[in-house]
Amino acid sequence: MWVGFWRIRELAGVDQGDVQMAVYYIGSYDIIDPSEFQKYPPIVLALLPKYGGVVLASDTAASVVEGTTRTMNAIIRFPSKEAVLGLYDDPDYQEAKRIRQASTKNVSMVVVEEYRAEGTPR
Repeated sequence: MWVGFWRIRELAGVDQGDVQMAVYYIGSYDIIDPSEFQKYPPIVLALLPKYGGVVLASDTAASVVEGTTRTMNAIIRFPSKEAVLGLYDDPDYQEAKRIRQASTKNVSMVVVEEYRAEGTPR
């Protein structure tokens, strides 16, 4: 049986209200138009500092362990979910979003909260 994230945190003794944790954007997709897609990264990289985003991983040759690999896989750390959504909704990101949507398929973009066990330093 699947146990929800918040229940796992509760079982681990993590107080939900006492920790400001980072969030991670995880994006995976297949690039179908490389020449168009090459316009996307410079726009995103220019916006990341405004929202406190830091690229932790970006790989077009990931190794699949289980499931289906995609031609682009990225992990970006942000200080909050609001920061991620701020970038996503930023007027300066909208053209980049159109470029990405036109040049990729099989898109999965999720935001996950950092996990810290009780007693782990902040």
